[in-house]
Amino acid sequence: MKRRDLMSAAAALSAMPFAARAQGAVTKVTFWHSMSAALGEEVNRMCAGFNTSQGAVEITPVFKGSYPETLTAAIAAWRAGQAPHLVQMFEVGTGSMLAAGPAVKQAWELAKETGIEIDPQRYIPAVRGYYSLPDGRLASTPFNSSTPMMWYNKDAFEKAGLDPAKPPVTWDEVVKATQAIKSKAAAPIASTSSWFSWIQFETYGAMHDLPFATKENGFAGLDTQLEINKPAYVKQLSRILEMSKEGLFKYTGRDNAPDPLMISGQSAISFNSSGMRGDMVKSAKFAWAEAFLPYDQEITQSPLNSIIGGASLWAMTAPNRSVAEYKGVAAFLNYLSQPAQDEAWHERTGYVAVTPAGFEKARADGFYRENPGADLPIEQLARGTMTPSSKGLRLGRMPEIRNIIYEEVEKAFQGQQTAQAALDSAVARGNRVLRDFERQNKA
Repeated sequence: MKRRDLMSAAAALSAMPFAARAQGAVTKVTFWHSMSAALGEEVNRMCAGFNTSQGAVEITPVFKGSYPETLTAAIAAWRAGQAPHLVQMFEVGTGSMLAAGPAVKQAWELAKETGIEIDPQRYIPAVRGYYSLPDGRLASTPFNSSTPMMWYNKDAFEKAGLDPAKPPVTWDEVVKATQAIKSKAAAPIASTSSWFSWIQFETYGAMHDLPFATKENGFAGLDTQLEINKPAYVKQLSRILEMSKEGLFKYTGRDNAPDPLMISGQSAISFNSSGMRGDMVKSAKFAWAEAFLPYDQEITQSPLNSIIGGASLWAMTAPNRSVAEYKGVAAFLNYLSQPAQDEAWHERTGYVAVTPAGFEKARADGFYRENPGADLPIEQLARGTMTPSSKGLRLGRMPEIRNIIYEEVEKAFQGQQTAQAALDSAVARGNRVLRDFERQNKA
């Protein structure tokens, strides 16, 4: 990173009243994360940049395994009185972290107690909304964020007689495009989807202003119930099941298991994370592009924002943790929110810029001219006016609920039950999980 950018990003930190600075000591801060390989290298680079930007705090990044492994390790460490200062937590773990009570120090508390600014308004509404309390106070700090997109093989589109410059905009157009792809044998698989629940239900609901669950998707209380067996969701699953029967869609597994089908060129259309860009740039041997997710024109003509995936950063507590340590954590979080840091993380990793200032800096620096389409995820996240149904989910044990949805949807793809039966069962089973979570965490 250019020295002037580093100095600019650190300017606000230089005057901060660290007790350690006056005493000539360095405050040690430990940061547990789940970024491996190249992403882990970027975390190391980012932490090294912070360490060299000031002399009061030294942050040490530690890879702790997958998101679930990191969650388990962090809670166990807290119980032992040895929690890290900062931990990266996946977005569906937000409800569990909020229920952790004294184990965490929420971002708004951290800012209030240390006097170091952690301003929610710096972040894109669709991003900060996921990690905020109902009154807008920030619980955790946005870090690596992605959102679902539609990726497509431009070569396959041309072979099918479709205009690669005009991807499908609505689901009716997706069906027609996949019919053309199949009829011309333009690709072995017409379409597929990774992260089925996140994309085809959670984000579909947000874009169409449909509640995924009651109580503002869980933001307004623990006594929430799933709503995904309502007609619009049933229609969406029924449509995809029918496409599957006609050979226009192929279900090939959970989470990111279908990713290789797009990267290898086997699938002409893939609904997937915006974070797939890095793999596409590196490995795809064909012309490709990304586009906004399609919408159902019978429900809306003006789709709202998509919702995020990824993770945020949580400050944790420990016995005898000093004011200087909490100030060090707050200073690091402040540093990450600076435009230069947000831009660098966005451009180097493929995750979206989580601040409008970082996005505008990337635009001004020509990043999107050189990387067409890289700005679309941010534009999709910022679309429309966010509503209680589009700001995300706040449901306890959400990973378990997603697995339940997978199980029921898979039975439907195997012809064992209808879309309605699948979603009715998912709601009934998921609600039992929510009631159990409510009993365990009710004040």
